[in-house]
Amino acid sequence: MAAKKLAKKKSVKKSIAKSKPSKAKVAKKKTPAKKKSAPAKKVTKKQPAKKVVIKKVVEKKKLPAKKSKPEPKQVFLAPKVLPEQKKTRKNAKKVTIVLPPPPKIEVSNYPKHKIKNVLISQPKPADPDKNPYLEIGKRFSLNVNFRQFIKVEGLTSQEFRLQRIEILAHGAVILTSKLSVDHYFRMCNEMRVTVPDSMKFFCINEQTAYYLQKYIQYRKRKIFFGQGTLLHLVDVIRKNKDEKFLLPVSDVHKEQIVEFLDELNISYTKGVFYKTISADLSDIKSLNNFDLIVFFTPAGIKSLKQNFPNFKQGTTRIAAFGHTAALKVKELGYRLDIFAPNPLNPSMSGAIASYLKESNKR
Repeated sequence: MAAKKLAKKKSVKKSIAKSKPSKAKVAKKKTPAKKKSAPAKKVTKKQPAKKVVIKKVVEKKKLPAKKSKPEPKQVFLAPKVLPEQKKTRKNAKKVTIVLPPPPKIEVSNYPKHKIKNVLISQPKPADPDKNPYLEIGKRFSLNVNFRQFIKVEGLTSQEFRLQRIEILAHGAVILTSKLSVDHYFRMCNEMRVTVPDSMKFFCINEQTAYYLQKYIQYRKRKIFFGQGTLLHLVDVIRKNKDEKFLLPVSDVHKEQIVEFLDELNISYTKGVFYKTISADLSDIKSLNNFDLIVFFTPAGIKSLKQNFPNFKQGTTRIAAFGHTAALKVKELGYRLDIFAPNPLNPSMSGAIASYLKESNKR
């Protein structure tokens, strides 16, 4: 019996021993299950997604392809616009071509005798130190005299109404001189017309534009000015084609201005605001006492004919500035000795100085 009990104990111990390795095996079996969780971690290694991001960055770096700069290519659009601007400028030049060219002025070959006494058909200068004719007088030892051959008178309101011009019916004014400025505002005052702030002023030069300060506040108005001719105002006038322009002039004026405005195809009205009349020259005893008489307007030459109908030129030289004045000299039967502007001398003072270099040689 005792032997049987020992045998049972041994069998129980063996069974326990067998059961323990089975647990180890189970543990071993469970560990591979945990190892299976490792492939799940590998799934988290979806680093290819990061690679995709890197590829996107690479695509952004492909901006040099965009650096072909379509913007400079867009510059090709500008030349398409520029020809149109050039066409307008060419059209502006065509306006000058359409206008009749100035006539050729021929100067006489009369002997250039020495000149001592000079008469300038202008009022005495306010500042003698800055007058070019007085400077020439000092340079060549001349006696320079000033005497205005014409005077300007404004039309009365009754005379102006005969033209049937409504000042306020025009939204823009073309001013060619300071005289036109004075008589435009004078007529407005006489007719009790208030110039509106919307009125536009187109001046022939900067001096005329600044002269408007005498009558209006410069900064609060629309004022445009050229550089001595209306050609510089072509573009500005064309931009305001819808406006109706008023041109204040004298009874004696340059027809080239009217022809120029006709070529622009704008709506304008020419109104005579003032007139030039001959001055009384009874204080001058004889014109033959002067070796040189200088004229600047056709009206001045008319005044010469009216005041001295029996004047014979003889050795007296006559100088004229401008084509209209030069033509008037020949029309009235006088001899033209000096003419300006010319290719060598654009100013009258320069033309006189070049003439005196030959006539007053020592």
